[in-house]
Amino acid sequence: MVIEDIEVVEREVVPEVEKDIPLKPIKSFKDKAPVKHVVGQTKVMAIINQKGGVGKSTTAINLSAALGEMGKQVLLVDLDPQGNSSSGLGIEKSRVEHCVYDVLLNDVPVEDVIIPDVCEGLDVIPATINLAGAEVELVAEMARENRLRDSVGSLRGKYDYVFIDCPPSLGLLTVNALVAADKLLIPIQCEFYALEGVTKLLDSMKRVKTRLNPSLDIFGVLLTMYDGRTTLSKQVVEEVRNYFGKIVFDTLIPRTVKLSEAPSFGQPITQYDPSGKGAQSYVDLAKEVINRG
Repeated sequence: MVIEDIEVVEREVVPEVEKDIPLKPIKSFKDKAPVKHVVGQTKVMAIINQKGGVGKSTTAINLSAALGEMGKQVLLVDLDPQGNSSSGLGIEKSRVEHCVYDVLLNDVPVEDVIIPDVCEGLDVIPATINLAGAEVELVAEMARENRLRDSVGSLRGKYDYVFIDCPPSLGLLTVNALVAADKLLIPIQCEFYALEGVTKLLDSMKRVKTRLNPSLDIFGVLLTMYDGRTTLSKQVVEEVRNYFGKIVFDTLIPRTVKLSEAPSFGQPITQYDPSGKGAQSYVDLAKEVINRG
């Protein structure tokens, strides 16, 4: 059997994109459209707790995004070598051209590292695996404690809030955050041994305040992973409120599946599950942050 009159159409060949090309933002911070005037002073806060798994990165991502959606100009600095704040906002760390490591150790201008408009009102200085060696490399540097402060200082007046997501340790990266920050935001999970390690953190804060940053103080303490069904969570809330007093936020961040899932989709909870309890809790927290001034 002869098959006739079959027209062969050549398909256009689309060249494959090489995967190792460094990611370049569609626009750089320098090309960012002018934003509204920032009213008042820029508030620089380190989100810090030497314990891991207490919700530092979750809070850094979702508080920053909630404030951005409220019309604030926010910069999130990912200072944790794990880079959870970066990946949790959909940034492909393996394709980032420059990160916070380059600001600290390679003298790259901070404006060249900022990825603008990751979310509404939110810019990010990302972290990559390169940051893992920064603790050792900073030891030999002059004025090693001031590296982040000097860079962030040049951005004052351009943002309402700068949040620094700190690593779960008290090494040189965390010291840089303590020196750069005006205030500390301390997440504490509603679990057994909730206050474990907090005393050590407060001692470190006092030493930095005495020697390097006289204005450093605690802005607020945030209770995370709260489960109202358990007696333990309620006991921890009472214990932390008795210990810290009025600086503890009224907002309790609940333990929810959606809050755990959102980072794997590269979205803040206000985008991933905007009507859920997790999103509402971070919106409430953002309002408290604004009201505290």
